[in-house]
Amino acid sequence: MDIKIDTHVHTIASGHAYSVLSDYVRTAVEKGIEMFALTDHGPVMPGGPHLYHLANQIAIPRVMDGVEILRGAEANIIDYDGEIDIPNYILKRLDIVLASLHPPCLESGSIDENTAAITNAIKSGKIDIIGHPGNPAFEIDIYKVARCAKEYNVALEINSGSFRGSRITSWDNCVNIARACKEVGTFVTTGSDSHVHCYLGEFGKIYKIFDEVDFPRELVITESKDKLKEFLSKRR
Repeated sequence: MDIKIDTHVHTIASGHAYSVLSDYVRTAVEKGIEMFALTDHGPVMPGGPHLYHLANQIAIPRVMDGVEILRGAEANIIDYDGEIDIPNYILKRLDIVLASLHPPCLESGSIDENTAAITNAIKSGKIDIIGHPGNPAFEIDIYKVARCAKEYNVALEINSGSFRGSRITSWDNCVNIARACKEVGTFVTTGSDSHVHCYLGEFGKIYKIFDEVDFPRELVITESKDKLKEFLSKRR
């Protein structure tokens, strides 16, 4: 499998990332990446952008130097009811919406509480992808999350950034998530979670996880641009 799509990228607008849009476009051209999603954090993240920044992505061309760009965001789940920090009027302007659990935005609770936070966000109909569900800081019922995502047609992310940063102990969780998604029939997506442009499309360890569990490629929504667009179109 040779994936040319990255659905999780951060720019300096996130407050703790170090590259700009043009850096990513240049790197995408160099690496043969066909499409990536701009997914800067929602405003509850310390240092995160103003909501106007997320809303004004209509100013970004759909294609730059032959690379397709999805206008998106990584919303923060802010309570166990699954509420996120981006309002509906902005969500409607975006092509793709991730939602994730981050310690600065929500304190980790029990397995049941963390699971409820994710499943309630899925059930809200507001999001397309759950970002880095393998985060060891938030222990979850993996199969319950996978079944809920399957039911509501939301993808779970296998996050390659988890293996080089603050979530480096999440390998076993990510393997187990991939295995659960295979068994349940839940879609997955591939995200580098890049905070520096050089990591765009670096999916080597994701491929190892796919190989380890013999993951079916038909469940990988980033296998092609058409497949991802079809998934997002159905979500919309």
